[in-house]
Amino acid sequence: MAGNSFGDLFRITTFGESHGKAIGVIIDGCPSNIEIDELFIQSELDKRKPGQSKITTQRKESDTAQILSGTFEGKSTGTPISIIIPNEDQRSKDYSHISDKYRPSHADYTYQMKYGIRDYRGGGRSSARETAARVAAGAVAKLFLKQEGIELFAHVSGVGEIEAPNVDSTDLNALLETREANIARCADPATANEMIDYIDNTIRKNGDTVGGRISAIVRGVPAGLGEPVFDRLHAEIGKAMLSINAVHGFEYGSGFEGSKLKGSEHNDIFTTENNKVVTKTNFSGGIQGGISNGMDITFKVAFKPVATIMRDQDTLNQSGEETTISGKGRHDPCVVPRAVIIVEAMAALVIADQLLKQRAYTK
Repeated sequence: MAGNSFGDLFRITTFGESHGKAIGVIIDGCPSNIEIDELFIQSELDKRKPGQSKITTQRKESDTAQILSGTFEGKSTGTPISIIIPNEDQRSKDYSHISDKYRPSHADYTYQMKYGIRDYRGGGRSSARETAARVAAGAVAKLFLKQEGIELFAHVSGVGEIEAPNVDSTDLNALLETREANIARCADPATANEMIDYIDNTIRKNGDTVGGRISAIVRGVPAGLGEPVFDRLHAEIGKAMLSINAVHGFEYGSGFEGSKLKGSEHNDIFTTENNKVVTKTNFSGGIQGGISNGMDITFKVAFKPVATIMRDQDTLNQSGEETTISGKGRHDPCVVPRAVIIVEAMAALVIADQLLKQRAYTK
């Protein structure tokens, strides 16, 4: 299947299905002598894994990463890094009732039309289970970026109609601690409690699902990353985010709200700070003309409601006959708490790739 690889110089290829033996990733192009902290990689996977709280799917997966190649004595060797994550808690029987039915807003129909065959067990390759491989690869990219002084932070900034206030982004480590202290993964504690109550008591208990928003910051990116026309930095980040399951929207900087402003209100004025060029505001989201300007890269990602709901719905079967379908099994009532780490991982992969490209230009 085409479309399983991402990136040019820091390149990943993922493999596996939701109910297969394992999922995994091959990372090609990771520089040598990067410290590969396996405990950190596992901690990143733990933030994405199912069954971690009452507001996530109750599928039980340890998501234990096994590094098969590309490292020696705790460092990358410059050769392909292969990571495999065994599947442990598949319940394929939960999907037998949809073997010939198309689930509304899922990839069942489109996969059938494209390939003439589909794995109906949890959606097969189209399942969000595939994103565990991306998180493992993103963790390696983060370890590379950490050595370059680049850090990333994302959190749940909205669920349904609930919106978190803008958080003080001065100390990303403090925000991370606050985020990880609640199961909603929102950096504002009061809003987090409201989100948890809404997801658990209004959405999950009624057999429904709800969408949400994730806001992200990438700090320490040098000026000059990205291309000026088709491969603009924000376009590459946007492509990465829109490749995540259930993502329906992406904006950077001022986003859609910026379209309501006048140029005199929106322009980012240049100045200097500690002998460094900065801008007084950051409506540009750290990117101008498709190229990073050294300011924080900021963006927001919108996720639709999870398509599987525990209610009867009208649909069609593969013969084109009208029928009904109801969700079974274990599914997230809201995907954004587990998706935070996926957003960070994909952003890290983009920046790592762009950093290597820029070095190819300048050396």
